[in-house]
Amino acid sequence: MEEMKTDMGGAGAVCGAMLAISALNIPRRVFGLAICVENMPDGDAYRPGDILTGISGKTAEIIMVLADCLGYVKRFSPFAVVDLATLTGAIGIALGSQAAGLFANDDALQAAIVAAAAATGDRVWPMPMYDEYKEDIKSDMAEVKNAGSRMGGVSSSAKFLEHFTEDYPWAHLDIAYMALQGKGKPGQPKGASGYGVQLLASLAAAI
Repeated sequence: MEEMKTDMGGAGAVCGAMLAISALNIPRRVFGLAICVENMPDGDAYRPGDILTGISGKTAEIIMVLADCLGYVKRFSPFAVVDLATLTGAIGIALGSQAAGLFANDDALQAAIVAAAAATGDRVWPMPMYDEYKEDIKSDMAEVKNAGSRMGGVSSSAKFLEHFTEDYPWAHLDIAYMALQGKGKPGQPKGASGYGVQLLASLAAAI
């Protein structure tokens, strides 16, 4: 649990990106949502099998707070939405600490993120979003569940999030192994790396 402090890496990157976008005077209306909760289980914590109804009215077995954010953001009628989250350990098995996993339901948005990543050094690697991954998150009690099978867990987790997106281009960056660097590298010091700040600011300027 001692490294779980970096679970705020996505929210931290969003806050940092908003400061950068403001300082650069990027002429675009940008909303940054930092969804923050206590990451400490206790007697009141949710239990496996609990069914919750999210802000969009969709049900899930143990919904993630990020899923509610994706439902909430619809009220802004966004041109595009990009979320960053330290979502899965499996992304580290796939990519190590060399790149974040990129999942997108829109080709143009994905291309823009890949270009921003190349320009800033905040590496991403596009991952599959096949409809077959939906099979792993089907629930007998709700619309979806937030735990898929061990196989393909990174993509089934992204499909879970996609379920809560509505009527906007969306991309998800799994930054679980990028938010905290065990070894320093150019642009990303050892420890909390600030991964995603430059990428998001570059993306905001480009799209």
